[in-house]
Amino acid sequence: MQRKRIGTLVAISLATTFLLTGCNTAADNTTGNATKDTTENTTEDSTEDATEDTTTVSTAKSSYAEEIDKTQIMTFEISVDETNWQTMLDNAKDEKYISADVIINGTTIKNVGIRPKGNSSLSQIAMDDTTDRYSFKIKFDEYIKGQTWMGLDKIVINNMFSDSSYMKEYLSYDIMDYIGVEAPLYAFADISINGETWGLYLAVEDIDSGYLDRVFDGQGELYKPESDSMKMSALPGDRKQEETVNGKSNADPNAKNQETKQPDVTSDDTKNSADMQKGFAGGFMADSAKNGVSLEYSDDDVLSYSAIFDNAKTDADESDYQRVITALKNLSTGTDLETYVDVDSVLKYFAAQTVVVNLDSYISTMGHNYYLYENNGKISILPWDYNMSFGGFQTSNASDVVNLPIDTPVSGVSMEERPLIGKLLEVPEYLAQYNEYLQEIMDGYFSDGKFEQTVDTLDSLISDNVKNDPTAFYTYKEYQAAIAELKELGVLRAESIQGQLDGTIPSTTEGQEKDSSSLVDASSIDLTILGTQGNFSNFTMPEGIDMDTMQPAMEIIGDSKAEELTEEQTTKLHDLGLTDEQITQLLELTKQGPGNANPTK
Repeated sequence: MQRKRIGTLVAISLATTFLLTGCNTAADNTTGNATKDTTENTTEDSTEDATEDTTTVSTAKSSYAEEIDKTQIMTFEISVDETNWQTMLDNAKDEKYISADVIINGTTIKNVGIRPKGNSSLSQIAMDDTTDRYSFKIKFDEYIKGQTWMGLDKIVINNMFSDSSYMKEYLSYDIMDYIGVEAPLYAFADISINGETWGLYLAVEDIDSGYLDRVFDGQGELYKPESDSMKMSALPGDRKQEETVNGKSNADPNAKNQETKQPDVTSDDTKNSADMQKGFAGGFMADSAKNGVSLEYSDDDVLSYSAIFDNAKTDADESDYQRVITALKNLSTGTDLETYVDVDSVLKYFAAQTVVVNLDSYISTMGHNYYLYENNGKISILPWDYNMSFGGFQTSNASDVVNLPIDTPVSGVSMEERPLIGKLLEVPEYLAQYNEYLQEIMDGYFSDGKFEQTVDTLDSLISDNVKNDPTAFYTYKEYQAAIAELKELGVLRAESIQGQLDGTIPSTTEGQEKDSSSLVDASSIDLTILGTQGNFSNFTMPEGIDMDTMQPAMEIIGDSKAEELTEEQTTKLHDLGLTDEQITQLLELTKQGPGNANPTK
């Protein structure tokens, strides 16, 4: 098996405290080796070709929850045909499943589907010939209809991309869990492929039918809003992706092009917006929050919200869609909010979201990386994808991370453009409750050295695995430096939040711009120690190209690895108004990998 290492990529991470809860339950031990040799490719939620063999289906509903124990390191022993595995890695951006057997904490599940997953992280790794350390999705019923792992249909294992501390995503979910948000289950995981150690990952319960059964007794509808521009490209060189969800293609040729209000990236709304325009630094696209991702109401036409409804994770229909639209309509006017919004859960979500400063989310120009849950006409928001949390996205200024205003915690957009938080915080009662949840996190997760203790506890749990991780993005020395930086950043972020709650530091963007004298000094923080997304973080937009031109230009260039573009591509780029020099710069950008390999551990 060909194994590769990636060198120094650095990740910013803030942290919050690790509550050692959970239980250890011995797994049922069975044996089994991968014997099926197949390269069959299917889309994510299609099980048309799955067999009816349900002999490995668990009868214990959601018993997997006892096995995803955040106080322990899980084990995933994956057995797979070597040729099929390498073919999958070589074509990772296709995100096609192959068959494998997997032993999770000693329990064997045969003939599961496994594929690479991700957006910008997948693209950058695909463009770097020094690593194959992808995140993966494991779908237990891809080939055997109805098969689960103890009641779970899918699980993801995430690769710690852009996180030299290994802890950002873990800590983000832990804060969510602490304040009472229905976060997916999570635990560190030691991954092996055909008997060889692959690396230390984070296993996360996929938010799908298993999660829905565990948390909501199978009731309600799930959506994962994602705009067409995000599916097109999160970074230069990405391809446009389609997936089939509930038997429907996400690409609807009849969908109308909505004239929805988009963030003005040339405004001075925040200091961060200037940073964002300097480059991709995590995949910024100017019009990414289209067609419903922002949860803004436009009209009653289902096609106006294709980013929501084309990404349904349950078998939703027209009547389900209309309930969501009705909720968004009432949200837009602030009418009967408690009838149409699960206010308490949403306030808890945004309190935790504000603490962890995750801008690769609903609160920024991207407007994604969340699940929308609806039940009986009431909507709420669920957390997802936190490897870029704690300031690891769309900012290069440590002060912006440490002092993110708690009462206007958005980036590059206005509160009006994010009504799920904007409309709620307009209500004094809800603003007060939101601030109480922030105080609860400060008291229970940060005060009296709790945050530093949590980081130390996690370090004790995973440090040996990090030291011996053969595919790690970072050296062990870089990991140790990140841990120290992580503690300091966490302490300063908590200091700023507490000051804002106490009224000694302005808690809004406007207030901080008028008087920055009381802001917490973050000059001691070096964000590069905590991570970047590689060479793209240093990319500066070629002179004369704005983001509106960049997006169609990168669509035309696509995944080209040739030294020269075709005549047709060049003509199209000239039609956009680009010069030959600008075209050359963009072509060079698509060939950049995420970093230089550093095999020294």
